[in-house]
Amino acid sequence: MPISPYRPEKLTDRVANMQVEDAYFEGINLKLAMDIKIKRTDGRIHKAVVSRMNTDTRSISVEWLENGETKGKEIDLDGILELNPQLRSNIPTITNLVAQNGTNIPTTSKLARYSTKASIQAFTNNKGSYKGTKPVSRQTNHYSPAVNGSGEVLSTTVPCTPLNPPSQYQQIPVLKPADPPPPQTQLTYLYSNNTAGITRAPNAATTNTAAAAAAAAAAAAKDRRSNVVKEVAKLKKNREERRQRQAELKEEKEALMNMDPGNPNWEFLAMIRDYQSNLEFKPLRDSEVVEDHQITVCVRKRPLNKKELNRKEVDVIAIPSKNQVIVHEPKNKVDLTKYLENQHFRFDYAFDETCNNETVYKFSARPLVKTVFDGGMATCFAYGQTGSGKTHTMGGDFHGKTQDCKKGIYAMAAKDVFRFLNSPNYSPLNLVVTASFFEIYSGKVFDLLGDKAKLRVLEDGMQKVQVVGLTEKVVTTVEEVLKLINDGNSARTSGQTSANSNSSRSHAVFQIVLRIPGLNQIHGKFSLIDLAGNERGADTASSNRQTRMEGSEINKSLLALKECIRALGKKGSHLPFRASKLTQVLRDSFVGENSKTCMIAMISPGMSSCEHSLNTLRYADRVKELDASDPAAGGDIAPMYSPPASRSSNISRNLQDVSMVNDDLAALRSLNEGELSADLYNFHEAVSQLQEQEDEMLDKHKSLLEFGHKWLQKDKQLLAMSKNVDYDQDAYSLQLLNLLQEKLTTTQDLVETVLAFRKQLTTEEQFSQNINRGGHR
Repeated sequence: MPISPYRPEKLTDRVANMQVEDAYFEGINLKLAMDIKIKRTDGRIHKAVVSRMNTDTRSISVEWLENGETKGKEIDLDGILELNPQLRSNIPTITNLVAQNGTNIPTTSKLARYSTKASIQAFTNNKGSYKGTKPVSRQTNHYSPAVNGSGEVLSTTVPCTPLNPPSQYQQIPVLKPADPPPPQTQLTYLYSNNTAGITRAPNAATTNTAAAAAAAAAAAAKDRRSNVVKEVAKLKKNREERRQRQAELKEEKEALMNMDPGNPNWEFLAMIRDYQSNLEFKPLRDSEVVEDHQITVCVRKRPLNKKELNRKEVDVIAIPSKNQVIVHEPKNKVDLTKYLENQHFRFDYAFDETCNNETVYKFSARPLVKTVFDGGMATCFAYGQTGSGKTHTMGGDFHGKTQDCKKGIYAMAAKDVFRFLNSPNYSPLNLVVTASFFEIYSGKVFDLLGDKAKLRVLEDGMQKVQVVGLTEKVVTTVEEVLKLINDGNSARTSGQTSANSNSSRSHAVFQIVLRIPGLNQIHGKFSLIDLAGNERGADTASSNRQTRMEGSEINKSLLALKECIRALGKKGSHLPFRASKLTQVLRDSFVGENSKTCMIAMISPGMSSCEHSLNTLRYADRVKELDASDPAAGGDIAPMYSPPASRSSNISRNLQDVSMVNDDLAALRSLNEGELSADLYNFHEAVSQLQEQEDEMLDKHKSLLEFGHKWLQKDKQLLAMSKNVDYDQDAYSLQLLNLLQEKLTTTQDLVETVLAFRKQLTTEEQFSQNINRGGHR
C-alpha cells in the first residue's frame, strides 16, 4: 500500500500498532493441546482442546469430541479471553508497550479489540481515521475524548488492558487533525528501526532511507490482509474441510454397508468401532497370577452364536482388560438421533469370548477346592440370562445337542477333588467323598437323584439346616460324578418363558461333600450351582399363577443370595437366609471363618440382550462393589453403578439396624428398598404364606389319608361286632360316635386349612394385580 503524502506519520503509527498487537497476541498464556472453555452458537459452554493458533487472523482453532465424532471451530481471540480470563496473565500493559517502543500509540491500535466489546466498537469506528486527511473522533459511553477550543481531539480516556482492574483508566495520546499538507517535496522524514522501537526524525537529506522504510511498510501492509479477505479465506477453508469430512463419512458408511450389507444397526456399529479404536486391549491370559479373595466376582462374555449372526446382531460388550467390562448401550434421543451410552464396570476377573472353560475354572472355582479340604465351605454359582452360557460353563462344551461334561466346571472340580484326596497332605485323613444333586423350584426342593421326590428343609436342634431325605451317593471316580450330573440334568425342570423358549426354571445345586469316616461328620462342602435365568424375575407380575410363583421365588432368592454373600464379606452382618429356600439350604456356606464364594456372571454380547446383560452386571456389582473408570477417556475413577433413586440413603447394612427384624423377608426389603417396593414386598409375603399354607394343606391331607386306613379298620371291627345277636349296643354306639367325632374333627381341620389356602390364593391374585397397575416389573 503506498504511503499517503497527506499523512506522513501514518507509517510509524501502523508499524507501532503491529508491534503492540504482536506483543499482545504472543503474551497470552496459551499453548497447543491446552484445555480451554468455548461457547457454542446454541449457548452451550464446554471444554475444548487448542489445535492451532492462527497469528494472521488473531484467532484460535479448537477441537472436541461429541457423540463419538471430533468437531472443530475457529474462535476469535476476544471470545477466548472472555471465557478464559486466566490466559491474560502474561499480556503486557499499554504503558509498558509505549515505554518500550518510545512513541505514542494511537487509539486506532487493534489492542482494543482484545479488551471489551465497547473497545471493539471503538476500534471499528476509528478505522476510518486513516482514510481522510482528518481523524474522525467518536464518542461512546465508555470513554470521552478531550477537545480543545478549535475542535481538535487531544486525548481520550479508555479502559485499561484486561490485566488492570475495571475501575482504573489510562490517558492515551490521540493524533491531532492534520494541517493542510505542504508540497511533497518539502516533506523529509527519516525512519529507522532499532531494537528499542521505532523513532522518527525529520531529515531533508535522507530521502533514500525514507523510501526504504516505505517499501518495508508496504510489504508489512500487504502481509496484513484486510478482514474481508481473511474472512473469505476462512470460509473457503471451512467449506473445504466440511466437504472433506462429508466425503470421509460417506466412504465410511459405504465401507460398513459393503462389509455388512443390510445391517440395520450399522450406525451403532460404526460408533462402537470408533469408541473401541481408542482402547488398548489387554485381555486376561493364563499367565496371570490367581488372586485369593473370600468373595470373587467374575464376568464371562460368550461369543455371538449362529442365530445372532444371522440376525446381524451387533456386539455391544467390550472387555479391554482383565477386570474391565464396557457396555455400549444403544440409545435414541427425542429426535430419534442415535447415540451410545458407554457404561463401565470393574470386577475381579473379566473373561472375553476367547477364554475357554479351563481358563474360567482356573481363576474362579479352582482355588475353592483347597478351601474345602482345609475344612471350609465353598460355593461357586453361575448367574445370568438364559442362553448366556451358564450350562456351557458349569456342565461343559456342546457339540450340536451333545454335551461334553468332561470340560465343565463340575467335572474339573471333581477331578481336583480326587487329586487332593490322593495327595500326601490329605490322604492320611481318609475322607469319604459323597455327591448329591437337587433343584429348587417355586420354593420347593426336589431330589434329582431320587425320582424328583419332594424334600423338606428343616433346622435341627443345633440350628443346622438339613435337607430331609436327600440322596447322597458315595463316589470314587470322576466318571461316577459325571454320570450323576447327567442323570440330574435330565430330570431338571425347564420350559418356555417370556424371555426364552427353553428357560432354566429352577436352581440346580450339585454338592460334593467330604465326610470323616465313622463319625459321619462333614469335613468340608463344595456347592456348585447353576441358577435359573435372571430374566425369570420379570415374570413376577405375569397373569399365570404358576409363572408368578416361579418368578417370585427366583426374584426373592437372588436378592437373598446377594445379601448373604455381602454379609459373608462383612463380619457380624445379619444373614437373611430364611428369605428363600436357596439361601436356607446354603446357610452353612455363608457362616464360619473359612467360607468362600465365587460368582460367575454370564452375559450375552448381542444388542437384543443388552438390557439383561446390564441387569446381570449391576447385580454382580452390588455383590462386590468396586470402582470403574473409562479407559478410553483416561478419566477419574467413578462408581461403576449408582443405586436407584428410590433407594433410601439412610438405610444401614449393619447388624444393629436389622438385628431386631425377625422376618428375614422384611430385613431383605430394608436392604433392597430400591429393588423391593412395597407392592412387590407384599406380593412376596403373600406368595411365602401361600407356600407355607400349601405345605400345611398337603401334610394334613396325607394325615387324613393315613387316618383313613385306621378308621377303615375300626369301622370293620364295629360292623363285625354288630353281627353278634347279643352284641353290646351301648358300647357299639359309643365307639362309633367317638370314631365319627375323630373323623369330623380331622376333616374339619383340613376343611379350614383348605379354605384358608383358597383365601390366600385370592390375596396373592390381588397383590399381583397391584404390581401390574403399578408398572413394576
